[in-house]
Order: sequence, then C-alpha cells, then structure tokens
Amino acid sequence: MQELLFLLLPVAATYGWVMGRNSVRQAQRRESSILSRHYYKGLNFLLSDQPDRAVDTLIKMINLDSDTVETHIAMGNFFRHRGELDRAIRVHQNLVSKEELSEAQKLQSLRELGRDYMLAGFLERAENSFLQLLDSDKHFLDAQIQLFNIYQTTKEWERAIELAERMMDCHGDSEELCKRISHFYCEQAGINIKNQEFELAEKALQKSIMADEHAVRPWLMLGEMSIQQEQHQQAIEYLKQVPVRDVSWFSEAVPLLEQSSQALDDSGQLEEILELYWQKCATAYLAKVNLMAKQGHSVDAADVLLEQLRKTPTMKGFRTLMELYIEQKAERQATDSLNLIKELVEEQIKQRPKYRCVSCGFSGRQIHWLCPSCKKWGMVKPIKGLDGE
Repeated sequence: MQELLFLLLPVAATYGWVMGRNSVRQAQRRESSILSRHYYKGLNFLLSDQPDRAVDTLIKMINLDSDTVETHIAMGNFFRHRGELDRAIRVHQNLVSKEELSEAQKLQSLRELGRDYMLAGFLERAENSFLQLLDSDKHFLDAQIQLFNIYQTTKEWERAIELAERMMDCHGDSEELCKRISHFYCEQAGINIKNQEFELAEKALQKSIMADEHAVRPWLMLGEMSIQQEQHQQAIEYLKQVPVRDVSWFSEAVPLLEQSSQALDDSGQLEEILELYWQKCATAYLAKVNLMAKQGHSVDAADVLLEQLRKTPTMKGFRTLMELYIEQKAERQATDSLNLIKELVEEQIKQRPKYRCVSCGFSGRQIHWLCPSCKKWGMVKPIKGLDGE
C-alpha cells in the first residue's frame, strides 16, 4: 500500500501543476476578455461621438493592464489635437497618478500633460510638469524648449536666463543656446532702459555680448542708450561694431551714426565708417550720397548714386536720385514729372515690409528679434533687393 502511495505522488504533483496552470490561463483569459470588452466599448463610445463616456471606459482599463499606457497616451493626444483639452488633461492626469506605471511611462505621460497645459493656457502647471523633466535624459531637450516658450510668453527673462545657464552648465554650449541667452539679456536690458536703470542695462548688454560674439542687437542697444544719454562719441564707438559682427545689420546702425555725427558736428568719423561699408546696403550708400550733397557736390553725388543703382537697384535709391535731379533745377515740366514719380515711389516704399524672417518668411515693417510666426530668435533680417537694402 505504501508503495502504491509512493507511486501516486508524482501523478498527484503533475495533476496539481496542470490544474494550477489551467486556472492561471483561465484567469488570464477572463482578464483579457474584460480588457477587450472595455476597449471595444470605449472605442464604440468614441466612434459614436460620446467622448466623455469613452474617457471613463478607457480609464478603467489602466487598472487592469499597464500595457495599455500607449493606448491612453494616444487617446489623450487625439483629444488634444481635436481641441478637447479638458479630456486630454483628464486622460494624461490619470496616467501620471498611477503608481504601477514604469518610470519611463510616467515621464512620457508627464510630457504630454505639460503640452496639454500649454495649449490650455495653464502656464504655471505646464512649467511644473516640464521642470520635472529637466533631469530626464530622454525628455530634457523638449522640456527645455517648452520652458523657454513659457518664459518668453510671460516675459520672465531672469528665469529664462537662469534656465539657459543651467542648461549650459549641464550640457555644454551650443550655438542656439548662446543666441537665446544673448537675446534674453537684451530683453532684460530693455526693461532696465525703460526704467532708466542704465548701469544695470549696460551690465546686461555686456553679458549678451559675452554670450554670443556674433550678436548685433546689444551693440545697437548700447548705441541707442548712449544717444539717449547724449554720449554721442561713445555711441559711435559702439555702433562701429555692428558691421564687424554682421554687415547685414549695418542699415540699422547708419541712421544712429548720422544722428551722433550731427550732434557732434563732425562728419569725418561717419565718412570713415561709410568708406568701408557704403556699398553693402542702400541706407549706407544713400548716407554717403547725402554727405556729398551737403558738401555742395550734388552733381557728383547723383553720378555716384546712378552708378550704384546700376549695380544694386533699390526703390529708396531711385527716390533719392529723383530728389537730387529736382534740386539741380531741371526744366519745370520735367521737375513736375519727377515730383509725381517721387511721390508714387514714396507711397510704394511705405507699403512694403522692411524685415523678413529667413526661417519662415514672416515679414513686417518693425524689427522682431523673436519671430512672431516661427518663434525663433535672430532670424528676422532687413530685406535685400529692390524693395529693401
């Protein structure tokens, strides 16, 4: 009898293992069945344009299987793209609150939640979400960009500078980051200038120059600030640096140089600077021509201008050429015709944009250091060609 029991033990063990395995499989099938039922039920609500009931049904699934996280994230993104931000936030908030999710899944859910908050205008909540992602190897770059966008919107330049410096310490310098921080210092300096805090503004602008050696904006601002304080010789020294950094911005420095030269009653320095760059833009060669005309050389000035217009024709150049011809006392009938053409050209110039973004094509008559369209710094430049420089 004992031998028989001994022989039956392996059979009993095998039977127990088989029954246990079948029980697990049955439980898995039941769970899968419930999951599938919830999934198709939620999908049916979504297709039937009942998004609130779909959200409730799909949220129940997360308690059953964490593998459905991708489905939930996709569903939240779907609601966000449709503009149903309250539902997107609800889905992504539910994911972030679940302890059973892996760290990677939580971070991905947190990133999507931050984007929901951004579009909904909850900038403080969005900031909190993205700040938590700065230490993530995968999401830190996206978090950095989103935080910059928040601080640019709220004009919190000190926080933007702090973030940029933190990024430089952690991940090293990059051309884009250096450009950003340079503009951030300029924005801070602009606030200081408005409050007549000139010493603070000068310190911020010097930091802007150190951040980006190719930046022209701080030199232009230093020139304008010096003119505002009637320090015209210092203004000239600052403005001389503009074409050295980027000659395409020399057209913005020329009127300021003319203003300081006139205040000092000294056109010699202006002539020296123009001699180096006068052929680079219309504003520069028109300044040279105007100097020649003021010195009593109107005929020579007209000849120089006509020759330059053959090389680089601009509407501003044609307008000035007509002014010179009118001043030379042409026949009455010819003078009237020139005046009429000059007025038409002036109206055309007024309607044309002066600046264009080289990234997205946005154009306007005012300088935007941050493009209003593509939100990139330093991409708006003076327009070249017949309508511009």
